[in-house]
Amino acid sequence: MGRSKAWLDWRGAPLLAYVVGVVRTVVDGPVIVVGAPGQELPEVGAEVVADPVEGRGPLQGIATGLAAVGDRADAAFVASVDLPFLHPAYVRRVLALLGGHDVLLPVVHGHHQPLAAAYRVGLAGQVAALIDAGRNRPPDLFAVVDTRRVEAAELRADPALAAADPELESLRNVNTPDEYAAALDQN
Repeated sequence: MGRSKAWLDWRGAPLLAYVVGVVRTVVDGPVIVVGAPGQELPEVGAEVVADPVEGRGPLQGIATGLAAVGDRADAAFVASVDLPFLHPAYVRRVLALLGGHDVLLPVVHGHHQPLAAAYRVGLAGQVAALIDAGRNRPPDLFAVVDTRRVEAAELRADPALAAADPELESLRNVNTPDEYAAALDQN
């Protein structure tokens, strides 16, 4: 992108504020923002924690966030900052489908979506141990815990999500200036 996605303007506020706001409308527990060490983030009224080690990828961020939630919740919805079309109905559906599993992993648009998924908070220690063993990728976690994968059709089986986000645009992220411009044009 060439600049921090957290600060991208989305509907008159930083994109991070939008994503936090969507998650906040659904969850009862804390909303945690995980930033890179020393990263400056916009104030969005959420608890901010820094990754302890830079460059370990998204699994490190997931571990940091889950540990920060601690015993304040049983499950967490994990989202990347670059989801300008994230909808509360999507967050609700993913959390509802978690059931007794460790991870609810959407598989949509031909990709696993580990940064728009639900995780049991109790996985924090197990994730940290994987990272310490040099296993830094989300699939490393999914291979050793009870991971339920759900396809688009099962997500859209929820009438509220089907009505609010039939194309699952909640999962459309912005990684380039062109993708960001296209999202702004659609907004």
